[in-house]
Formats: sequence, structure tokens, C-alpha cells
Amino acid sequence: MGLVPTIDLSSADAPSAIDRACREVGFFQIIGHGVDPAVEGAAWDAATEFFRLPLDDKLAVAIPDGDAYGYGPFAVERLAASRGERTPPDLKETFSVGPFTEPPPAVRDDPSAAFVFSPNRWPSALPELETAMRSHYDAMASLVERLMSLMAVGLGLPPDFFVPSIDRHTSALRVLHYPDLSGRGIEPGQLRAGAHSDYGTLTLLRQDDAPGGLEVRGVDGDWHPVPAVDGAYVVNVGDALERWTNDAWRSTMHRVVVPSADVVGSTERQSMAFFHNANWDARIECVPTCFGPGRPCRHEPITAGRHLMDKFRSTQY
Repeated sequence: MGLVPTIDLSSADAPSAIDRACREVGFFQIIGHGVDPAVEGAAWDAATEFFRLPLDDKLAVAIPDGDAYGYGPFAVERLAASRGERTPPDLKETFSVGPFTEPPPAVRDDPSAAFVFSPNRWPSALPELETAMRSHYDAMASLVERLMSLMAVGLGLPPDFFVPSIDRHTSALRVLHYPDLSGRGIEPGQLRAGAHSDYGTLTLLRQDDAPGGLEVRGVDGDWHPVPAVDGAYVVNVGDALERWTNDAWRSTMHRVVVPSADVVGSTERQSMAFFHNANWDARIECVPTCFGPGRPCRHEPITAGRHLMDKFRSTQY
């Protein structure tokens, strides 16, 4: 059995299993999640077609300076920069979208919210991408609502505890393409995605089983592979949820590695990640069951928006 457990959301012990996984590892895989395979498949296939477009078509929807969404070209992002590390650029290209709703008036007046609510961009060469991404975005948001309810129960809270903090979430959906690395020069220390933790509440990942995949750093300090489980999503705790639980749950370091040099055949890889963020103005503070006598709150309260922007500013794009 690997480091990361697989949990069936339809089982009666799902809340306690989730709580245990979040305390011990910060990662788990879920089955019994109810996501429509047709919705997931349409998004996956549309993403594949997008990354096959000519570079000029992709660059036409490149992320502008100061914005969050659009195409991220190959070998530009450095995720390890969020930890203050200087590393070679990550060996991937991406396409990201954000909220499909307008910000509420109170948020609209906050200049720093413009980044999270920046426009989505769609390639004219692939009109079906918008419909597919929007449908998958909505499916992931619904799944997060279910997960957060189970998480609340696992923490000894009412099932609807998190609802007022996530009913206007500011989440992002990102599809990632890791090209075949055969014949490419790879710099020392270069990875497909540098070691990092995620910023928000939690992340849902759909990955394939191609070589050179996700690894999680255990409490033993070693890196452990997270194999693809058929039909499953990988879930990990983000920095905001770690803070919300007074560090009871772990936001764990993870990375995507370069395939072994002895791999035969293509090493191309693809994944889809839904980065869930709470409402912009949600207050992130110790939940009632995670502090008490002899267990003080470790962090000052902060809004989810400020927390997110503090994290983004630490990363070089």
C-alpha cells in the first residue's frame, strides 16, 4: 500500500477516513465521487486538442501580465519560487480559467481582486473548449461542496459549516501538458513541476498514468509516487485549509518529476487540476474544534483573498 490512501466517498466512514488522511499525509484519492465521465472526458479531450494547436493559436490567448487566466507557455513557470528557491523553469505548458461569475459588489471594489476575477480567454480555433471547460469547472465545484461537507463532519463540525465561506468561491481550473522529453536537454534540478504546496483550500487532480508523474513528500522526508487510480481524483489539502484547521491538516509538498532516462517510448503526460479557493472575503480562522486550552491558534485571522494574493506574490511568473 502506498503513502496516499484511496477513499470511497459513498462509504459511511468517509469523513473519518478523510480526517485521518488529511492529518497524516494531506493527500488522498477518491472514488465514488459521482462525476459524470462524459463531462470529464469532454474536458480532457478538448484540452488535448488545445495543446495540439499551432503555437501562434495558443499564444493568441496567452496570460497577459497582471492577469491569471489563459495559456502559459512551455518552460516559463517556476513553482518552486513560491518557496524562495531558484530553479530552472518547469517543463510544462498550461491553460487556465477562473470564475465564470461576476464578483459581488463588495469584492468588485477591492482592486486586488481584479487578478482573481480577470477575464477568461478562449481560442477561436477551438470553440468547443469553452463549453467543455465550463462544464467540468461546475462539476468540480459541486464535488468540492460534497467534499467540504464530509471534511466538516470529519472535523466534528456541522456538515454545512463551510458553506457560507465557499458559496461564491474563486476557484481556477487548469489543464497541464507535459510534452515528451525525448531528445530535449534537461538542466540539473529541472522538473516538470517544481516542489510546492497549493495555496487554496483543496485541489482536485485528474492524472493519467504516463511516466514522470506526481510525487508527495512524506513525513519521512522521502518522495513517494502517487500512481494513477482508474476513475479516481487525487485530493490534497491547500495552505488555506491547513491554516483553517490550525495546522491539524497538512498542506503537503509535492512535485511532478522528469521520467527516468531508461523509459522507452513517449513520455508525454496530461492532467487537469481544480484549485479550489474560498470566497474572496471569507474569513480564514481556527475552526472551533481545532483549538482550545493548551492548543492556541497559530495564525491570525485573514481573508481568503488576502491569503491567496500573498501566496501569488511570492511566485515568479
